[in-house]
Amino acid sequence: MVDILRNYDILGAFWVTIQLSVLSAVGALVIGTVVAVFRVSPVGVLRVIGSLYVNLIRNTPLTLLMASSILGLSFVLGLSISDQATRNAYWWAVIMLAVYHAAFVCEALRSGVNTIPAGQAEAARSIGLTFGQSMREVLLPQAFRGAIAPLGSTLIALIKNTTVAAVILGTAESAGLLAQITENEGASLGTFFIFALGFVILTLPLGIATTNLSRRLAVKR
Repeated sequence: MVDILRNYDILGAFWVTIQLSVLSAVGALVIGTVVAVFRVSPVGVLRVIGSLYVNLIRNTPLTLLMASSILGLSFVLGLSISDQATRNAYWWAVIMLAVYHAAFVCEALRSGVNTIPAGQAEAARSIGLTFGQSMREVLLPQAFRGAIAPLGSTLIALIKNTTVAAVILGTAESAGLLAQITENEGASLGTFFIFALGFVILTLPLGIATTNLSRRLAVKR
C-alpha cells in the first residue's frame, strides 16, 4: 500500500477529477439552464429543440460521446481545441461531461419551474414583463430554489461519471490510474479502498450540503 502511494500520483489523478468536475458542472449548469428555458418557452420551435436535445443526449451513452469527441470531432473533422494531445483530450472530456449532464440539469430545472404556481407567470405577464424577464426575475430563481436536491444529485452523478473520461485521458484521471495500478500491481482491496474513499470524500459533503440547503430553502405552498 505504501509503495503504491509512493510510486503513483494518486492525489494528482484526483486533482484532475476535481478540475473536470468543477469545469463540467459550470458548463452543465449554463447549458442546462438555456435548454430548460427552451423547454418552457412559448415558441414551439424552441420547445422542439429543447426536447430533441434532452431526448437525444440522455439516450446516448457517455462513453460514446467521449470516444466520438476524439475519434470523430477531433481526428476526422479536425476540430482540435489544443495542439497538445493531452490538453485536447482534457478539454473534450470537459465539454462532453457538460453537454451530457446539461440534459439532466435541464430536467431538474424544468421540474422546479413546474412547482411554481401558474398564477405567478400570469402576474408577471400582467405587469408587462416579457418571457425573458419573467424567467430571469420570477421563475428561474424559484426553479433553482426548488430544484436544489435534484441538481445536487446530478452534480454527484457528474463527479462519479468523470471516470468515463479515462477513455480519452488515460492514466491522467483517477479511474485510468486505478486501471494502470491494477494492471501493474495486481488487484488489491486496499487500492480499491483508496480510490473509493477518494470519491466518497468528493461526493458525500456535496450530498449533505445540498440536502440541508434544500430543506432550508424549501417553499411551503
